[in-house]
Amino acid sequence: MIIKSTNIYTPLRKIDGYIKIENGQIVEVAAGLPADYEENELIDYGDQTILPGFIDLHTHGFATGSFTHQQTADSVTEMSKSLAKVGVTSFLPSTGADAISTIQNMLAEADQAMKDWTPNTGAEILGIHLEGPFINKEYKGMQKEEHCIDPSVEVFEEMIEPISIDKIKLMTLAPELPGALELIQHLNRHRIQVSIGHSAANFDEIKEMKDYGIGGVTHMFSGMKGFHHRELGVAGAALYFNDLYSEFSKQTGLTVLPEAIDITFRIKGLDRITLCTDTVGLAHIKEPTYHYIRQITFIPDGDYVILKHDDGTEERLNKKSFDDLLDVEVGYLESVQNLMQNNDLDFADIAKIASENTAKYIDIYDRKGSIEVNKDADIIVLDKDKKLVQTYIQGTPQL
Repeated sequence: MIIKSTNIYTPLRKIDGYIKIENGQIVEVAAGLPADYEENELIDYGDQTILPGFIDLHTHGFATGSFTHQQTADSVTEMSKSLAKVGVTSFLPSTGADAISTIQNMLAEADQAMKDWTPNTGAEILGIHLEGPFINKEYKGMQKEEHCIDPSVEVFEEMIEPISIDKIKLMTLAPELPGALELIQHLNRHRIQVSIGHSAANFDEIKEMKDYGIGGVTHMFSGMKGFHHRELGVAGAALYFNDLYSEFSKQTGLTVLPEAIDITFRIKGLDRITLCTDTVGLAHIKEPTYHYIRQITFIPDGDYVILKHDDGTEERLNKKSFDDLLDVEVGYLESVQNLMQNNDLDFADIAKIASENTAKYIDIYDRKGSIEVNKDADIIVLDKDKKLVQTYIQGTPQL
């Protein structure tokens, strides 16, 4: 297969040329066209934009699947299918603060989904993001307070028994809690990235501990001690230390204003910014649930979910229909579109913060995160309106 476009974004520059794909990998990237090719292997996208596929390192559910609410291998597979339809080519299904036995069951289910995955079933499941349970109750956000506990290497090892440790790629924890340093060092020895999140840590605590294996912060500005001129908190530490990554989620302007994101861009540049969605698959809730930001009550109704808005209007959506559920939460592509509109980013910037940086953060840049030879052919095509034309996962078209 040869993909041609006048707008292919590589790490070094934009080129007018082609990407040659064999056995799911990129084998050539060059200007012009190869000297010897057959017409039936060429897909010409004209002046449409070719980017590396998005990597979502933090999502609990999206559209037709919810790891959080359904907790099954099938739900993770459904997430894979839905995520591919918004430009995500690989992801980390994410847990939360929950009973250890519940997390164990979820990890076993996710492991099965990883074993069953093929490029034909959607976005690749790269491993697991454990968001908790070692987080601070004071900044729990939507997490379950009764399951927020102090860090422990022993509890961590018990929790991940159903899955090999190499499949844990990222953990969010609160470094100020007792036992955190020992766990951070343990995770670092196993090449598991550590993010600060749901944390009341102060600047000095982070300064003292960060070099033991902390790489960044989870959902920047949200679920963390904020910036004060005499106590910089987690947010201030993330801005101050150049080597800490800042993860942004839900680029809607509701949880984090575009101006706050822009301040971070100005201070840190783009090299230490990553994107995610932190979606949960709201359509699959088990009990009526009020979403205070959206001002909607979600009511389960068999194979459907009823959205009761505060203004009195109601919607009834099919939980198995991607088209019905697409707009229930802001997906990855819509977040990118919002960022480009509100923060004046171009496609080269997006390739960096949505793909390259994320791949580097979770240590998979040797095979993902950019359009380069010997990497997986995870590629997306966008039209002039930034709408998705096609998603390729290891060279397999998804739409």
